[in-house]
Amino acid sequence: MTRALSTSSVLNFPPPGGELRVLHLEDNVLDQELVAITLEGTDLPWVPLLRQVDNAEAFLTALSEFSPHLVLSDFSLPGYDGLSAFEAARSAAAHLPFIIVTGAMGEEVAVDTLRRGVTDYVLKQRLERLVPAVQRAIAEAAERSRRELAEGEIRALNAALQVRLQEVERLGKLAEEGRLKLEATAKQLEEALNLQKTFLAETSHELRTPLTALLGYLRRVEREFAAVGAPPSQTLSDAQRVAENMTRLVNDLLQLSRGELVQSIEPHFVNLGEVLRAVGRDYGIAVEVPELEIVGDPGRLTQVFVNLVTNAVRVTGSASLVSIHAREEGAQVKVCVIDHGPGIPDEVKPRIFDKFYRGKEAGSAGLGLTIAQQVISAHGGHINVLDTPGGGATFEVCLPSLDDDDDWEGGWQELDWQDEGREGEAAGSPDGAPDAG
Repeated sequence: MTRALSTSSVLNFPPPGGELRVLHLEDNVLDQELVAITLEGTDLPWVPLLRQVDNAEAFLTALSEFSPHLVLSDFSLPGYDGLSAFEAARSAAAHLPFIIVTGAMGEEVAVDTLRRGVTDYVLKQRLERLVPAVQRAIAEAAERSRRELAEGEIRALNAALQVRLQEVERLGKLAEEGRLKLEATAKQLEEALNLQKTFLAETSHELRTPLTALLGYLRRVEREFAAVGAPPSQTLSDAQRVAENMTRLVNDLLQLSRGELVQSIEPHFVNLGEVLRAVGRDYGIAVEVPELEIVGDPGRLTQVFVNLVTNAVRVTGSASLVSIHAREEGAQVKVCVIDHGPGIPDEVKPRIFDKFYRGKEAGSAGLGLTIAQQVISAHGGHINVLDTPGGGATFEVCLPSLDDDDDWEGGWQELDWQDEGREGEAAGSPDGAPDAG
């Protein structure tokens, strides 16, 4: 009788490079040596470990103690035969490959052995067939074992499924009871969402009202200064600009909270250098930029760089560790907001522009970078985050310059902010092409 196949017997075939245990039943010493030389002198995918026996008792003992992966057996031995050895091997392990290696075998006998389940047979005068026969036998036996294991797992899953179906019937009754509770909860959630929308609208209105009044007072002071002939005040101009940016930010937060995009872009000829220097004054960071003329919305661009700078200062803890560099290169203007803080892990970089995503050290609602990306895309540009050499993060903003051709299809060029002398060198961005926005 064939015993039930255990998990260990199913999975005991060696992987490539592993040790292949071969049990060889042969009473002729010379034939034993020829088989050993054949197996050890060829490129088998395994390392063969042979145990050679010459009688029935030793063979049966080796089946138990040696636990072979493969059995080779002569067909006719004194007091024993290959078919008896095969039956013993099959009782030990149902999928154990068994190859008869014999000096002579008639066609009818060979066919009969194969019908009984013998894996293959090889004539001793044609031992060059032994290695291919071994490889094929191991592959076929391993496949049968895997198939039987899969079938066993399917049977176990079916049994488990029956148990689960009974559990589902029981839970179905509980689900019906819970349906009314879920409906009540859904109504409560809907009411909560409506309250949230109302809160956002009212909060936006309440914030815009004092900001509008503040802008009115600032402009009134500006007119009064002009009326008495006082020189323009940089502090007053900066205060007006900050109040305007705050008003725009309040509007954008409300739009994004409702799932809307930043769409209101009013293009003008903009001195980007002045915009960046103004941001630098507001936050006390170093700014190294030339005079750069582009077409864009100055308020929106200010909003972008304020978001990037405030994030960098918050993460580093010091404005001295943050700087802005800008340069015109070909058909683009590139601005880099560089910090020397802890940096951004690679696994986080693809997510930092997602709406409401917040890092471990976040101190905001997670909308600043989303707004920045949408504004730059609306300008036909691209924003990316890179590692700062020596540690930290660099936010790289690329915008079309005034010389940009509408039909230009080139890639965004890399600038090395660590080497001012390499102005002529450029390479493709990590994305390999500009973001069309």
